[in-house]
Amino acid sequence: MSGPSAVSARTGGGERLILGAALLVSVALVGLVSGNPLLTGGFGAGVLALGGCAWFLSRPREVEREIEFAVPDWSVTVAAIDRPDIAVAIIDRAGRLVCANPRYEAWFGTGNAPPRLPVDNASLERLAKAGRAAWRDGSGLADLVEGPAGRWQAAVRRAGRGEDYLVWTIEPLAEADPVAALVPHLDGKLGKALAQAGIAAAIVDPDGTIRAHSAAFALRACGDAAMLLTGQPFVDLLRQDERDRISWARDGQRGGALTMYYLPVTDPDAGDPDYGNAPSLMLLVDQGVGLGSGGGDGGSGAVPHLEALLGQLPLGLAMADRDGRLLFANPAFLRAAGREADGAPVYPTDLVVQEDKGPLSDAIRRFAQGPAASGDIAVRLRHQPEDPVSLSLAGVRGLGEAAVLLGLTDSTEETRLKRQVAQATKMQAVGQLAGGVAHDFNNVLTAILGTCDLMLLRHTPGDSDYDDIQQIRANSNRAASLTRQLLAFSRQQTLRPEVLQLPDVVSDVSHLLKRLIGEKIQLVVTHDRNLGPVRADPTQLEQVIVNLAVNARDAILARGEGGGRVTLATRKIGPAEVRAMQGGIMPLGEYTALVVQDTGTGIAPDHLGKIFEPFFTTKEQGKGTGLGLSTVYGIVKQSGGFIFADSEVNRGTTFSVYLPVHHALPEERAAQAAKAEVRTEWSGGGRVLLVEDEDMVRAVAERALTRAGYTVTVASDGDEGLEIVEGGAQFDLVVSDVVMPAMDGPTMIRAIRQLRPDLPVLFMSGYAEEQLRKEIDIADVHFLPKPFSVQQISDKVGAVLAGAKG
Repeated sequence: MSGPSAVSARTGGGERLILGAALLVSVALVGLVSGNPLLTGGFGAGVLALGGCAWFLSRPREVEREIEFAVPDWSVTVAAIDRPDIAVAIIDRAGRLVCANPRYEAWFGTGNAPPRLPVDNASLERLAKAGRAAWRDGSGLADLVEGPAGRWQAAVRRAGRGEDYLVWTIEPLAEADPVAALVPHLDGKLGKALAQAGIAAAIVDPDGTIRAHSAAFALRACGDAAMLLTGQPFVDLLRQDERDRISWARDGQRGGALTMYYLPVTDPDAGDPDYGNAPSLMLLVDQGVGLGSGGGDGGSGAVPHLEALLGQLPLGLAMADRDGRLLFANPAFLRAAGREADGAPVYPTDLVVQEDKGPLSDAIRRFAQGPAASGDIAVRLRHQPEDPVSLSLAGVRGLGEAAVLLGLTDSTEETRLKRQVAQATKMQAVGQLAGGVAHDFNNVLTAILGTCDLMLLRHTPGDSDYDDIQQIRANSNRAASLTRQLLAFSRQQTLRPEVLQLPDVVSDVSHLLKRLIGEKIQLVVTHDRNLGPVRADPTQLEQVIVNLAVNARDAILARGEGGGRVTLATRKIGPAEVRAMQGGIMPLGEYTALVVQDTGTGIAPDHLGKIFEPFFTTKEQGKGTGLGLSTVYGIVKQSGGFIFADSEVNRGTTFSVYLPVHHALPEERAAQAAKAEVRTEWSGGGRVLLVEDEDMVRAVAERALTRAGYTVTVASDGDEGLEIVEGGAQFDLVVSDVVMPAMDGPTMIRAIRQLRPDLPVLFMSGYAEEQLRKEIDIADVHFLPKPFSVQQISDKVGAVLAGAKG
């Protein structure tokens, strides 16, 4: 880009001389005409002042031209960010992807601009938080991004002349490899310290070849400390005599005997380690070197020196004596055992739960008294009793009191990730199951409700069948509410969001709550002033309030004191309150909160983290389905909000729902005004193509639309519907199911739109509208959720035709 430049433009000196001459001539003329010296002098003084000002203003001056910049050349940027190992993407303030390197395209595709990447929901929240931090502070970081294609870390920074771009850098996370972490230490301080103690160290792969070694190992094995022995067979460097004593092969028969210590190096991602298939750390010590205690075993003073060496290893190692007492544990071992703050216990058995104390004590005694061998045992640590871990044991000799070497790997992060993956997988599987069941069930309910409506048209109150039909219809509506719960739990329900005030919703449902919680329980409702509006489905919010209030009632009744209090409050939450929460989950902004508090039994701490899981309930058998709070959670999250629970046993529970304040954009207000002007009544009839594969649903919809005055042509699948349109038939509207065998609804509509681009479309489906709109990606379509009544489908068709003709 060209830098700034300034060009000086100076006025000509000739112009100033002409101006001075003109002023002198004017003074002379005044003197000749007036003949009055006083008047001429005054006029001359004024002309002199005027000339001075003109002379000052006509001085040379500099005029700066506007700085010019070259137009950005994105091809140069693409070449600059071409990295084979890191994905780089650049977005503008509108969130559009303007530039990306090939690695980003391979991992995420050009149809996804950060932070909207094909990853899990927790990663999307981290990416969104990092993006907001970058726009606000200049940089942001998402430390963990997980998706089907892998695990990454994303960094973002603000850039550009106007700071109107974000540069995203996404690099893969390397898996923890204890072997790779240990290799550099053999050539570092640890290797040198081992050499000074007379210990040669090498890492040997399962196939028997050397992966890495210390300089002392190379010096003893071949006489040259600088020799590289990587890839050579480990056993070729040693010899064994008829008494099974081990010595260096290069020393021959005169070589001294060695003591070899075998330490398996396990991979924490391998689950239960198989030491026969894991790399090993081999420590070779001359038997004459005193590492033990007393007499021929060496001096006991060498043991603290060995402990200092083991303390530098990244592996969790500890030593125990023959009686099972813990002699030493390095920081990695204490960290893995959850005792980093408390220090080492007296016995290793103090680290495990009561049921595992006996087996661990027997294992330590067996390895301490028998021949030098190694193995492992599954135990449950006291600080995480629900997750068994593998504790390795190896019998050692020649280390004084130490008889057993114990190894433990810190699996906290691995366990946390496994739980997150398992929970996400479970929620996804149950959500898909719930969505599929709800879709099929909605088809059945549509047929039942529609048939009931048509039968009620032929019966009047007082007929013998009228009450029975109403009972069938009421039970069908109850079943429909159950499907809505399933869809809400899986976050696939159809929302009808409106801009509303939360106190209005609370007021509408308060009279129902008083009957639900009973007369013995006091209901207290309070509201803050100047609450911001929220955008949500009022019906779904009512369900949230009812579910939380019913749970509060049950908790109070379970306490058995005959009374209690349920408090419903709305609160105004600003950025300062959000920042004070220090949770890092909610983005900074303005929220309107709904707080439901009770004086019931409370929730136990071990249950508090599971209350939003599907089918989890603390109620006795037959008194709870476990869908109430999971439904609440799904509705709140799908509405863009957050929900938290705080509880204390025998003191009560508080549920806090935070919904972001809605700030309507000018175009949104204009769209709402235009929508209000559209006519919602239609009485002009019309030609309708009805495409539905379910026979009963198709029959009910056909009869309902025919009764409303429409000319209806039916088709049983997408292929038949497309053939009818291709045959030249003219229609004012297509009403179609979404999921059908062979050709589905969206595929049929895309083909029909090529023939009739302006033809209105109304989709019917038991799936959620938001989910379908993302998947079908067809413009100008309308949606009718199942199950629907005869009146609802007639009104919806009329509203669509009114909007199309209006």
